[in-house]
Amino acid sequence: MTIATRTVEYPADGLTMIGHLALPAGTGRRPAVLVGPEGPGLSDVERRRADALAELGYVALAFDIHGGRYLADPEEMLARCMPLLADPERMRDIGHAALKVLCAEPRTDPGRVAAIGYGTGGAIGLELGRDGVDLRAIATVNATTTGRPGEAARIRCPVWAGVGSEDPIMAPAQREAFAAEMQDAGVDWRLVTYGGALHAFHHPPVDQPVVPGVGHHPRHAQRAWRDVLDVLAECLPVTERSTELDEN
Repeated sequence: MTIATRTVEYPADGLTMIGHLALPAGTGRRPAVLVGPEGPGLSDVERRRADALAELGYVALAFDIHGGRYLADPEEMLARCMPLLADPERMRDIGHAALKVLCAEPRTDPGRVAAIGYGTGGAIGLELGRDGVDLRAIATVNATTTGRPGEAARIRCPVWAGVGSEDPIMAPAQREAFAAEMQDAGVDWRLVTYGGALHAFHHPPVDQPVVPGVGHHPRHAQRAWRDVLDVLAECLPVTERSTELDEN
């Protein structure tokens, strides 16, 4: 049996979001993963990530952040993302709307959900954690964003973050502030620095202008994806319980 995919529309941030839902083979309930996109918005990169997760047995929703648009122009992208990143409530609203869609899917086990994300999408996953959402894991790439004082104590799951050593957007001071926030809150956290990598190093090259400091690093892109899968395998395994549900 093969995976099934479909687009899903839902309201958030005053927009009609258009996400990509990927379902594993079978009929039983499965653990589920939110997949958050980079600042320009949902692209085939995140859709393929969701499909790959479905092939491993997860229900996966690659969620939208710009109302069905992909913001290829860096100035337009920054004009929307910078205010969004400065507004935790807006990020949480976008995340909660996507989580509601994911948990409403009959194949989803709502008690076993994780969030992974890249850039802005990763920051949204972190804000869900800071809002106290019952997630099994949060894994982000180039999203070492900090939150409002004290709110990281609400995070109820392990947090993994990956960042490029040469990322000027997630610079050393930003990484240190993120690490201090997680440590002070008593979070089970890990931060992996990929030597020589720039911002969005996981993302394949694009035929469009990009902000300075962005660049693909093929080896580290593969390593980071394996690291994310390791986090899911540890914190949100596709267990025999799922198989048993399919058989009932």
